[in-house]
Amino acid sequence: MIKTLLINEDRCYAIAEQKARDYFQSLYKQVKQKNYIPTLTRDIQSWKHNHIHHHSLFSLFFRGKSKADPRDYHNYIKYLDYTGKLDNYLDRSISYIFMRDLGKALDSKETQARIKSVVNNLKNNLTQPKENRENKNEILSMSWLYRWAQQESIESAIIWMINKLKTVSTHLPEGMDANHAQRKLIKIIAGVVMHEIEEMGRKTPPEERTRRLDRAIRIGYAYGLTYPYIDDLLDSKVLSEKEKKQYSNLIRTTLTTGAVPKLGGEWEDKNIALITFIHSELREGFEYIKAQQNTETIKSFFEQSYVFFHSQEVDREKNLSYGNYTNEELYIPVILKSSSSRLIVRSVINAAEDEGFDNRTFFYGIYNQLADDFADMFEDLENGAVTPYTYYLKYHDKRDDLINPFELYWSVISNLIHRVYHSDKKACEVILDRAINGLKRFKERMGVKKYNEVMELFSSGNSNFNTIIQKMAAKADDVDFFDKLLRDHMITNLKNERKEQEEFLELIENVRSQINHLLPIPKDDTFNGLIVEAANYSLEGDGKRLRPIITWIMGIKEYGLNQSAIVPLIKSLEYMHTASLIFDDLPSQDNAAIRRGRPTLHMVYDGAIAELTGLYLTQKAIEEQASLEQFNSKTVLSLIQYSSRLTEEMCKGQAMDLNSKGKVLTVEDLNTMCFYKTGLGFEASLIMPAILAEAKEPELDALKKFAYHVGIAFQIKDDLLDVEGDLDILGKPIGKDEENNNSTFVSILGSDGAKKAMWEHYCDAVETLHEIPRNTSFLKHLLNYIVHRDH
Repeated sequence: MIKTLLINEDRCYAIAEQKARDYFQSLYKQVKQKNYIPTLTRDIQSWKHNHIHHHSLFSLFFRGKSKADPRDYHNYIKYLDYTGKLDNYLDRSISYIFMRDLGKALDSKETQARIKSVVNNLKNNLTQPKENRENKNEILSMSWLYRWAQQESIESAIIWMINKLKTVSTHLPEGMDANHAQRKLIKIIAGVVMHEIEEMGRKTPPEERTRRLDRAIRIGYAYGLTYPYIDDLLDSKVLSEKEKKQYSNLIRTTLTTGAVPKLGGEWEDKNIALITFIHSELREGFEYIKAQQNTETIKSFFEQSYVFFHSQEVDREKNLSYGNYTNEELYIPVILKSSSSRLIVRSVINAAEDEGFDNRTFFYGIYNQLADDFADMFEDLENGAVTPYTYYLKYHDKRDDLINPFELYWSVISNLIHRVYHSDKKACEVILDRAINGLKRFKERMGVKKYNEVMELFSSGNSNFNTIIQKMAAKADDVDFFDKLLRDHMITNLKNERKEQEEFLELIENVRSQINHLLPIPKDDTFNGLIVEAANYSLEGDGKRLRPIITWIMGIKEYGLNQSAIVPLIKSLEYMHTASLIFDDLPSQDNAAIRRGRPTLHMVYDGAIAELTGLYLTQKAIEEQASLEQFNSKTVLSLIQYSSRLTEEMCKGQAMDLNSKGKVLTVEDLNTMCFYKTGLGFEASLIMPAILAEAKEPELDALKKFAYHVGIAFQIKDDLLDVEGDLDILGKPIGKDEENNNSTFVSILGSDGAKKAMWEHYCDAVETLHEIPRNTSFLKHLLNYIVHRDH
């Protein structure tokens, strides 16, 4: 079936291309005439007074000793605040974002007021002690994000986004950078949200603000997907050339007809699952964005999107081995793709047309692109990518007609300062700050020798101007930016968290394996041999072993207890937990047929044997605790007393559960019940090793508080999995709570409300970690594992 074209692709691209050609010609003229040099020389001479300072020997010594490393996020912010530089640092950083991402002119009083407001709020967030801040969490962490969402009443959108980001990360194949994809997605979502906030203003009613922010997050994600699943995928080596061609045709058809075609085509076996998933995700995102467009603007949206896509395709198809590309062929696609990517943002949120924004954004794009290409030139060269810099590196000595991209970069800067921003002092300050900062970062990353070689090549024709620039790069200070600091911090955190999470899962599996070897009870030929056999059957099930694992890791790694000394405690915890499951599954209680992927104990033996086995394991747990011989007897007695009280409380919880059958409970009832049933088990796994280590009372209180929130979050996740989970992964039937007429967090709050409650307890648990006076990395990853698990 032939689909009707929504746009004329050739015409819309030709119009955009002509505009880019006119812009390029004006820049080319400045490069040939070198008239940007005297203009920028005057600008730099004025600019340097605020950035090159003369110091005494004492102040230089003190400054050198005290200055923090910009890569050290927290200490660097403290250093800037201590030295009185934080205000200017944040002001230029936020001003730059308003220019780059929001397309604002800095000479506007309204823009100046907004920048001041954002700077004040950000400074307050960065410098106030956590206990004095409304949001006490690490900026951009999941807990920080959720607390912000609560303030804006957009919790559902943030939960949705967190799950989507996890999905993207887990579906990226080897050969693509999951950290880069997540960071880029977060950045794009944040950019769309910023546009929406600025578009709304301060007088938007709360309900309308919530609706629009919710929509902006979902639109930002849908638009952001195009980077990992179109741009990065086509740049990678995951797909064959044939697959890339048919995939590009699919995207092209979508943008020209306004409808996503069926996947079709022939795909390699290793890529079928991936491309099917990507096609589904992109279609969902595309349909969502399309549904948000007005009939008056939808054509413009598709035209902008097509220009963006096609300019990327034109660039992608270039081959570095081809030596005859013209200057226009090198630069026009760069102008188009760099400007289109930001022009689309206002289009996707259906914002009103703004001629000033459109013009500023169009002229600004290539500035960022050339700066990025400069920073990445050697990586791009290694990958065979054609950029103005890689092409000049390869052919400058063979082609006299090639424009030096570094010269064009400075002509763009001159054009922005004086023609686009009309010689505005603030704009000049921020743009030159950014340019010099880019050189300093490149020099630091590449090393002085390599940097000097690069500068010798790209500045060979303008020695006087280059001398001025290099002096600024060497001596100027106060030119760094918060977005760069935040980006580096985010990349570091994503890498560290991914590495730590992998290590956490590996550690969990290793410890689980060791615990599994400890648990079997020696066979007994006496009259209770059947009970031992039944106990071992229950213990052999594919349990998560979370509670003894927590005790093992906290006891050995954090409290420094001897591994062999706490083996009895490890065994006792799993014996207690397994006993509670046996009782829970009985026909007189939950009457469960499957547990840990196998038939429950009473289904294999009978109810009487199951009851006796549960009682046997409970007593066996006490026996193990009493054999903790390498510890002080009073300490062991305290532990046994705590354990006995715990068992009493867990019985109360189970009694509450049985008494609740068929009744509608309140959330408070559920919190209490699941704390007794589930939270106390987590509490025991934390408190028992702490008791053996003779930890102080405040630490025990913090651990109990953490366990309370973890236990409830765990139970809510269980309730959600009972509704949304997969039998094969869970190892037990889904829908059991509804079948048994049990009140759950899902039945009372609904799925959406239950997720909000889980994330509330997640945040409470994260905030409690600050009260525990030791390394809590393991507990943080445990918490993440609990809320993100699928079984």
